[in-house]
Amino acid sequence: MDLVAVPTGVNHRSAAYAYSGGSIFDKREFYIGAALIQHPRGDLLVDSGFGRDIAKQLATMPRLFRKMTKYDLWKPAVDQLEAADYDFARLSGILLTHAHWDHMSGITDFPDLPVLISPRDRAAFYSREMFGNFRGFFQEIPFNWRELSFPGGPYLGFPRHHDMYGDGSIVCVPAPGHTPGSVIVFVTLPHQVRYALVGDLVWQREGLTHRVERPLPIRRLGDFDAEGNRQNILRMVSIMQRIPDLIVVPAHDQRAFAEMSQLPNVTTKGLTLSIRADR
Repeated sequence: MDLVAVPTGVNHRSAAYAYSGGSIFDKREFYIGAALIQHPRGDLLVDSGFGRDIAKQLATMPRLFRKMTKYDLWKPAVDQLEAADYDFARLSGILLTHAHWDHMSGITDFPDLPVLISPRDRAAFYSREMFGNFRGFFQEIPFNWRELSFPGGPYLGFPRHHDMYGDGSIVCVPAPGHTPGSVIVFVTLPHQVRYALVGDLVWQREGLTHRVERPLPIRRLGDFDAEGNRQNILRMVSIMQRIPDLIVVPAHDQRAFAEMSQLPNVTTKGLTLSIRADR
């Protein structure tokens, strides 16, 4: 079992955009990509990053959003997997942390593959009220949705959980706030190496280490329930205090993905991630 970074590109931002108190002069290249969980019972791609049709997809978004969004496409996840001679028969599904454009673009490159999503975010995906989801043709694609249920009880301070394979290695918890149905994915590798893929709970690690939210204007625009998101930040801070070795991975923090493995034989336009040391 392993956890592998699959970087598909970057979104050009600054620390001032990412968290309250960040500097506008501190440029941040927001990671846009996926994480491949390799599991004996079936691999899962957590989010999908930029897909082959990102330019066409982004054209469906409001003009102001397009003006605010400057990105570089490196190599879509499907092309990286092909370059690595990956056996696609091992891939069981795409597990979405939430239904926003930069997490969903690549799912069209994996036709018929199950897309695991919380019921609330599946509904929100088709709602015009949720900021940050694609419009037009993208919403008309008949995705192979598989709704997550959360039959398990409390998990690390979250009220419910879903154990993907029943072995404790991949556990999802509902963490609504950024979107109505955001989830956090906890991954436990051999030798008790533990990760928390927190999606867009925060955009950079400082959101948790400094206990700060997104700046108020960004929060008002981009968070469905800012108070709910705030409570989940506090939950994660508490977990980090109890499990100091936990590797917390905000979906857009390149530093966090640098602590994962990488696919072989893959090059991208960006030289940003370093292969993590063997544990």
